[in-house]
Amino acid sequence: MSLFTASQRRWWCLALALCSLKMVTGCGTLANGRGWGQDATLFPGWERVGKAALNAALEPETWAPAVGAAVFQIGSLDRNLTNWASKRTPIFQSRDNADIASEALQATSEAAAVITALATPSGEESSDWTLNKAKGLAVGIAAVALTEATTDLLKYTTNRTRPDNSGRDSFPSGHASRTAACNTLAARNLQSLEMPGAARVGLRSGFLALTLSTGWARLESKKHYPSDVLAGMALGHFLGAFINDAFLGLDRPKNFFFSMEPSKKDIFCTLRWIF
Repeated sequence: MSLFTASQRRWWCLALALCSLKMVTGCGTLANGRGWGQDATLFPGWERVGKAALNAALEPETWAPAVGAAVFQIGSLDRNLTNWASKRTPIFQSRDNADIASEALQATSEAAAVITALATPSGEESSDWTLNKAKGLAVGIAAVALTEATTDLLKYTTNRTRPDNSGRDSFPSGHASRTAACNTLAARNLQSLEMPGAARVGLRSGFLALTLSTGWARLESKKHYPSDVLAGMALGHFLGAFINDAFLGLDRPKNFFFSMEPSKKDIFCTLRWIF
């Protein structure tokens, strides 16, 4: 049995065990008296859909890797970094180890999304808790499924050869897109949990590290170019954030702020991103 299968199996068993216990912290309600997942809907309205799409596109986790993917198309940057990483393997020590690690990291990201979802408060009554969790988890599953479908469509359309010549499905990286989507969902779930600010930042940093580590592992294993990985990260974050914010029905705090204040001589622009 591969490490990926064993790791994923352990995480899912843990998630199911936590679900059966209702995780204590998953009982109760949100600050507005509603349960996480209670307001999930198939028909959020065009205004909410538009805002969710715009906010997801403006978040640095979407546009920064997208810009990076474009930059790596200049000259031989793409190929040179992949060749260096797969030859030196500075983190995982071998291409095989990097390949195995990418599977384990992806499984860990999947578990993070599920466990954080189960930890959110979804109601006091067992029947309400179960229904709300099912609705909320369905939104997350839809986000990951759409990410995978879009990734597969792009792979088929671009037909890019992998660095190790093992196939013509290099762009974008499926590991990067799926991991980014799962970690985005996990980070969004933290917004529904009461915890110290330092703990929230630490967990979000950990989720980001999971995404970056998975992407780097795909380079060291010589399965992808940097642009493949970065495009996958951008795609996964965008779709994860968009589907979650549009269809879960929660009021989200704004992570991205931009304002312009004109004066007599100048215009003052303010740009803030809350991590």
